[in-house]
Amino acid sequence: MHQVSPKELQEWLDTKKDLVLIDIREEWEREIYNIGGLHIPMGDLLSKQLEIPKERGVVLYCEKGIRSTIAIQRFETLGFHNLYNLSGGMKAWKEAFRVNG
Repeated sequence: MHQVSPKELQEWLDTKKDLVLIDIREEWEREIYNIGGLHIPMGDLLSKQLEIPKERGVVLYCEKGIRSTIAIQRFETLGFHNLYNLSGGMKAWKEAFRVNG
């Protein structure tokens, strides 16, 4: 499984790397704080797998990186090999950039 740190992801976003961000948290979590991208809650991921591209990088993120790890493991069995887990999730992102929320 591919991992990306918060600082690496910020570099990718700054350089406009061709990627898709997907927040897999629940709506209430996303309302508190998010870094953008698509919102597909974990429970809806499998039914919406056609919305997830296979030809470019996709970064999944959740609160701590646990749900996104599980989701990526499931998707790898379906032939997705372009998925990245945001290491430590939003918790690590907030710590890396000293964000409150």
